[in-house]
Amino acid sequence: MVYSELEAFLLKKMRMTHIYQPAMIKHLLRNNGVASDVDIAKEISMQDPTQIEYYQDITNNMVGKVLRNHQIVDKNRKEYRLNGFSDLTEDQITKLIYICNNKLQEYVEKRGERIWQHRSKSRDQIPGSIKYRVLTRAHFWCELCGCMDSEKALEVDHITPKNLGGEDSINNYQALCYSCNAMKRDLDSTDFRGLDHMYAHREADCIFCNLDGKRIVEENNLAYLIFDGIPVSKHHMLIIPKRHFDEYFSIFQPELNASRIYLKRAENGR
Repeated sequence: MVYSELEAFLLKKMRMTHIYQPAMIKHLLRNNGVASDVDIAKEISMQDPTQIEYYQDITNNMVGKVLRNHQIVDKNRKEYRLNGFSDLTEDQITKLIYICNNKLQEYVEKRGERIWQHRSKSRDQIPGSIKYRVLTRAHFWCELCGCMDSEKALEVDHITPKNLGGEDSINNYQALCYSCNAMKRDLDSTDFRGLDHMYAHREADCIFCNLDGKRIVEENNLAYLIFDGIPVSKHHMLIIPKRHFDEYFSIFQPELNASRIYLKRAENGR
């Protein structure tokens, strides 16, 4: 490809659906026309402000805070300074870097790829069509902190983590910004502790806890649909969450998601 062809592609033919194409071409131009996929991925990630913000948040609110508490570092505005660095000799600096490298290697060998699972593509992929449904259902807002996708990149999160028995289901997905998803991680000991026990609980005098299974028209993992016993109109139905609770405001987000599926079907005449 000659200069004029590449220039014409950049100026006239290239469709800018994202920053990826010019970022990749620029990196190849700066590296004698050759680069590995890893190097190109690094270049693209450097163009993504959400990646920087993600690790900036970890730096300030996690690792930086710990090292400040141990008086290893101090922070002045946006700069971190290693305490006592000016008193270190070159040999001492080299030895300390060697120790850091060993600590990194030991930890990676001990924990393996699990340490990157919160950002890794190696986990089961959520299809793009499902991601779109989750994000549009949330109107492109983070369902935890309320920021919009224009402020922070949104991710699809398992509400009940998979390691706590959560399923790959539209009912168990929510839209979270990258910061909230990173803080939530795969732990949720508030809403979902003893989940099986809560769903097994039944009240003796509750008509919904003791419903005849023959009345169920349709059900999913968290809710079911029944015809009303005393209908006020044709096809009058009730959506009943499977977990027993006393008031609407005690409902969990995945139960709302499961119930809304039936509401949307009714709206669409299905």
